[in-house]
Amino acid sequence: MHLLQPELHTRRAFLRRSTQLGLAGTALPFAMNLAAMGEAAAFAANDYKALVCVFLYGGNDYANTVVTYDDASHGRYSAIRGSIALPKASLTPTLLNPSTPLPDGRQYALHPAMTGLAGLFNSGKAAVQLNVGPLVVPLTRAQYNSPDRKAYPVPPKLFSHNDQQSVWQSSSPEGSTVGWGGNIGDLALSSNGNSLFTCIAVTGNAVFLSGDSALQYQVSTNGAVAINGVKNNVYGSSAVRGALSALIQQPSAHTLENEYTRVTTRAVTSESQITGALAGTTLGTPFPANNSLADQLKMVARLIGSRNALGSKRQVFMVSLGGFDLHDNLISQQPLLMQRVSDALTAFHSATVELGVADKVTAFTASDFGRTLSSNGDGSDHGWGSHHLVVGGAVKGKAFYGSAPPVSITNTAAPEDQWHVGQGRLLPTTSVDQYAATLARWFGVADSQMAGVLPNITHFGAAAGRPDYPVDMGFMGPP
Repeated sequence: MHLLQPELHTRRAFLRRSTQLGLAGTALPFAMNLAAMGEAAAFAANDYKALVCVFLYGGNDYANTVVTYDDASHGRYSAIRGSIALPKASLTPTLLNPSTPLPDGRQYALHPAMTGLAGLFNSGKAAVQLNVGPLVVPLTRAQYNSPDRKAYPVPPKLFSHNDQQSVWQSSSPEGSTVGWGGNIGDLALSSNGNSLFTCIAVTGNAVFLSGDSALQYQVSTNGAVAINGVKNNVYGSSAVRGALSALIQQPSAHTLENEYTRVTTRAVTSESQITGALAGTTLGTPFPANNSLADQLKMVARLIGSRNALGSKRQVFMVSLGGFDLHDNLISQQPLLMQRVSDALTAFHSATVELGVADKVTAFTASDFGRTLSSNGDGSDHGWGSHHLVVGGAVKGKAFYGSAPPVSITNTAAPEDQWHVGQGRLLPTTSVDQYAATLARWFGVADSQMAGVLPNITHFGAAAGRPDYPVDMGFMGPP
């Protein structure tokens, strides 16, 4: 549900509909030519920038990731969480010391296993966005509880893993085919020598990187994925390999066959380009072993190091880590996950420093949803808002952004109970659209293009009469 009025439909929406008509047999070349013409004029980039989405699949527990630390808040947190609360003494090494203290003496620390990220925060290279999650429009708890869904719409299918993963990545539930990372990529295609390398996934298929024109190029942690029969000898014979390569790439008079050949040829060519570029890139930064997220981020760093060979000026990447659906065993299983996230992102930032692009690369976390503040006995259940981290040299670090939520699970009219919807499920005070728009603006997306990237952003900011929900959250430096 986007609530876009007809006059707000962007060229992107028009092109999407034109392409759908084309697939039905009407005006396909016209739609494709319009897309090519429009995206070519999107924006030109003379420098390099990259966004890296670090998705934590399963719904990360916010309350034990960015942990309330001041005595009053930690006391309430401990009383609510019981056996799954982290002792205050364990948090002291990861205490976050912002340049500007939070109001009312509020303090936070990261999970004790996240010493690397705590160090990045305290050195000004990371920031925390508090209580961010999907919103269609700004909401209070009373509006959330209202039966008038036309006036106060909520994101579709709240608390569902698959749907909220999709909503985070695309503003729509499961089944969406276009994500906001891909929408950003659409605008950046013309900036790159090879547009195929604009949106790159090191984690398999994800809607986040799919655009109207931008394709997500998938690589493994070892590099580009080759077609074995073309890359390697077949039955030990180079002649058979050559014959097979020629066969699957030869032109055809049949339209569908020829399109298949074109895609296959593109795959073969792009694999060769990626492999050659990576072979010329050296990276001395050590990455932790036995850490799948670190393996993915190392590949992202190597691809960034190969940017000149690939002709890339603007890139959007996605990596991920699973295992965060901790209804049980939160205390025993989350520490390793938090350590992997912290160690991987710390190493990645060091690699960008080595490559001389630390201020050109921004990594940010995302997850299905936050979880309940209350314990279910051994873990926490599905929630809504969560706290997230942004890392990079262009980040206005050593700072918190957004509103620090009160620590409460009761349902009264008291102010501290207005920012959750039961059991400490945070009602977001910052939307994913605001979070994403802040990153997109730094990347080079113009304000006039933002609604085409993030369909709900028109409901936020001063132009929508909601200056209390700014379009730019302020955690990034200038574009």
